[in-house]
Amino acid sequence: MKKNDSNIKKAIKYLNNNQCIAIPTETVYGLAANAYSKKAVTRIFKLKRRPRNNPLIVHYYNLKDLKKDCEINNTFSKLYKNLCPGPISFVLKLKKISRISKIITNNSNSIAVRFPRHRLTRKLLKKIKFPLAAPSANISNSISPVSKQDVIDEFGHKLKFILDGGPSKVGLESTIINLIGKPQILRLGGIESKKIYKLINSLKNNFKKKNKVKVPGTSKLHYSPGIPMRLNAKKNFYNEAFILIKKRKKYNKNYFYLSKTNNLKEAAKNLYRTLRTIKKNGYKKIAIEPIPNFSIGEAINDRIIRASKK
Repeated sequence: MKKNDSNIKKAIKYLNNNQCIAIPTETVYGLAANAYSKKAVTRIFKLKRRPRNNPLIVHYYNLKDLKKDCEINNTFSKLYKNLCPGPISFVLKLKKISRISKIITNNSNSIAVRFPRHRLTRKLLKKIKFPLAAPSANISNSISPVSKQDVIDEFGHKLKFILDGGPSKVGLESTIINLIGKPQILRLGGIESKKIYKLINSLKNNFKKKNKVKVPGTSKLHYSPGIPMRLNAKKNFYNEAFILIKKRKKYNKNYFYLSKTNNLKEAAKNLYRTLRTIKKNGYKKIAIEPIPNFSIGEAINDRIIRASKK
C-alpha cells in the first residue's frame, strides 16, 4: 500500500506539471493528462500521433466532479447509478462554463466521459483537482495496451511515468453511448449491450444506425497489430498464426488460445495480449476462427474487424 501511495504522489506531481503519464483502468491502460490544460492535452495528441479531429475520453472520479463540466439527464442518471464506475463512456453536452480544453472535443459542444473502476486510478482521480483526458496509451490505430510492459513497448523513454496497476481485467475499451437526443450505442465495449438494453429498452432500435457523432475508437482502421488478418478461418495456412477461442488437445506451435474453455470474457481479456505476442514472435499473417457474436463476443468481433481493415 505504501508503494502505491508513493506512486500516486509521483503521478500527481507529473500531472500537475502538465505532463502525460500512463494510468491503469479496467479496460486498457490510458495516456492521461490534465483535461483543463491545453498544453497537457496537446502532448497526448503528439505522443499518440493522433489526428486532432479525433476527440478524447475524459475520466472523472464521481458525479459531483462531472457536473462542473457537463449537463446530465435522467437517462444518464439511471445508467450511472447501475453501471458506474465501470467500462462505459457517455457522450454528453458540455456546459458553456466548462474548463475542458477545446482540443479534447475538436471544438464541439459535446464530450465523451467515463468513471473508471480501477482502484488505483480512482484513488488518483480523487486526489487531483481536474479530470483526466485519457485515451488508450498506444500509437494511434495500433493495439491498445493492457499492461505496463505494453505501454513501454509503445513509447519507451518518451513517457516519463507509468502508474502500474497490473493487467487490465476487461481488456477491451469502454462501451460508448450517446445521450444527446435519442440514446444510441456508438461503440461496443466492456459492458455487454444486453445490460444496457435492460435499463433502456429503446436503445435496441438505435444501435448500428449511422450517426454524425465523432467518438474515439470508431475509425475504419483501429486496434491493428500491423499484420494482415484473415477472419472466420477454419484452419491456418503454413506459418500463419492461428487465434482460437478455446484450447485444443492437439498441440501446434502456431496456435494461440484466447481462453481455455470458450469463455468470452476471458477471450476479451486476452485478445490484445495475444495479438502483441504474435507480432513479437515475428508472424507475418494471422488467421482467426469465428468468434461467437453474442455477449462481449460482439465487442471482440468489432475489434478484430477494425483491426483487419486495410
